[in-house]
Amino acid sequence: MVTADDRILEYLSENETGTPKRMADSGYVRFSRSYITQRCKKLLNYGLLRHLGNGVYVITEEGKQYLEGELDAEDLEPDRD
Repeated sequence: MVTADDRILEYLSENETGTPKRMADSGYVRFSRSYITQRCKKLLNYGLLRHLGNGVYVITEEGKQYLEGELDAEDLEPDRD
């Protein structure tokens, strides 16, 4: 987990859905759209985000648990699909 991951999860927790462009434009997630896209894919791979299509992401229950300190990122394993 890196700082961008926390900001992405916090943004989606407050806004329900978001695209990397909306996150970058918000000023809250202060990283480039391309970097946010990379991090969203990583968070998706670890089950913390769900992709709805067209670049739109939502936070999962696991993502919410991570933000609340109920889930340790070190316990997560990437999908092997």
